[in-house]
Amino acid sequence: MTTPPERATRRMPGWAKAVSAVVMVLALLFAGVALAVLPGIKDLFGTETHDRSGPALLKSIQDLSRYDAASGNFQVVVDLEKDSKYLPDAIRGTRTLYVGAGTVDAYVDLGRLGDKDVTVDGDRTSATLRLPHARLSRPALDADHSYAVSKQRGLLDRLGDLFSDNPNSEQAVQRLAVKHIADAAKDSGLTARAETNTTGMLEGLLKSLGFKEVHVTYGP
Repeated sequence: MTTPPERATRRMPGWAKAVSAVVMVLALLFAGVALAVLPGIKDLFGTETHDRSGPALLKSIQDLSRYDAASGNFQVVVDLEKDSKYLPDAIRGTRTLYVGAGTVDAYVDLGRLGDKDVTVDGDRTSATLRLPHARLSRPALDADHSYAVSKQRGLLDRLGDLFSDNPNSEQAVQRLAVKHIADAAKDSGLTARAETNTTGMLEGLLKSLGFKEVHVTYGP
């Protein structure tokens, strides 16, 4: 009795396995890109939004004694680029163009006034006040008027966004926008404007109370 010949075992060559792996990665990548760029694709399955947030909790209350005397509106274009040291930008790297809009208030802290900072003459016709210099508040970014103009990402960054809990995070460009707005506010003359407005407010208030002369100075 003749034994049938054994079937030759076919194995996939190593180069074929590598090509298959690359094809699978590219398929996942382009699937993610399609989901990101095709208009209306997210609503294809009837996506609904539900707000199940709990009530806001009051953590603390602070008494304010400052006089907000001036406010500036600022806008900055942030161009943030992150490159890989050994890979081309098309493979690994991001570049975000972001328009940040925000406001900065200039205020005078009237709560720092002491007894020695206010002088009134005997017949209550002249008053002298020494106030601390005006200060700037932290910039408040306006979410309604701040937006990303463009985002460029390498292939690996796009693939990583598919598995990220917070894809396309804008926290880095928002922090830069706040920093640039704060720097611009320091050079804008906003504090000088606040001190002028504060002086005018106090002169009008005290003169309405019967004072003939009002002198306001600013110091550290």
